Amino acid sequence: MKHGKIVASGFRPAWWLPGGDLQTLWPYFFRRKTPIGLTRERLELPDGDFVDLCLTANAGAPVVALFHGLEGCVDSHYVKPLLAAVERRGWHGVFMHFRGCSGEHNRLPRSYHSGDTGDIGFLVEHLRRRYPGVPVAAAGYSLGGNALLKYLGEADRTGQVRAAAAVSVPFVLAEGAKRLRTGFSRVYQRRLLNLLKRKIAGKFSSIDCPIDLAGLRRLNDFVSFDDKVTAPLHGFAGGDDYYTRSSSRQFLKSINVPALLVHARDDPFMTTGVIPAEDELSEHVQLELAGSGGHIGFVSGRTPGYAVYWLEQRIIGFFDGYL
Repeated sequence: MKHGKIVASGFRPAWWLPGGDLQTLWPYFFRRKTPIGLTRERLELPDGDFVDLCLTANAGAPVVALFHGLEGCVDSHYVKPLLAAVERRGWHGVFMHFRGCSGEHNRLPRSYHSGDTGDIGFLVEHLRRRYPGVPVAAAGYSLGGNALLKYLGEADRTGQVRAAAAVSVPFVLAEGAKRLRTGFSRVYQRRLLNLLKRKIAGKFSSIDCPIDLAGLRRLNDFVSFDDKVTAPLHGFAGGDDYYTRSSSRQFLKSINVPALLVHARDDPFMTTGVIPAEDELSEHVQLELAGSGGHIGFVSGRTPGYAVYWLEQRIIGFFDGYL
């Protein structure tokens, strides 16, 4: 049986940003805002909930759907730059906020999670109905990349998605949760958990909560948070069940559309143990590994004043062969 490839990435990190943490933090704090006009739309879901979309110009051109990471939104540092690159290329960008991430609480008690593929599938079908005959590609970052890869591997997606790209994916969720309990990575964990806990407390101040939130403040790592909140809120038996069923690595060998995976060995959100082997990849999957690049970082350039954000170049270049 044929399998995919793992190749060395062409990315070369900036000398002035050594290591995964600096690569991760620089674009978050210092990347300039990307000016782009977007149209907002609300997509009603079959279960009575909704997701909010942001669309670029060029409607009717080939579509690139974009999915964000944990607690991301359209203002996340990696979103508008890719949407702008898509628009410049003459394509149509469609960004989907996961439930509750657009600045307004979603209607249902449930939210979103790393293995939640239903809304991705609904958006893809919506785009294919709205733009009949137009090719659709998809890109996902971190949590959104994990969910996208799981969606692609769950069933035969021939004719639904022309190509896909996924960046900084936590292929094995349990390992990522453990990594975030150590060293400087605890800083990322603390910030994300604080965002999640504030959102949950605010949401369930006005609607009934189906789970016990009495100890919410004491949940200080993702292992405990996912076991007590994420898992029961979304129908899993517990944290281990959620991690096992939602991790994307087990789905990679079933992907049947061209897929580019971009990953850095020094990603501070996970260990190198999450990286799949070649025989875990289908023949349609190529994993490009960089020695450095951090988590959704991948910054090159001669000096801080001439920083180059490589990810958009690579993703657009890959999609060029299929759109």
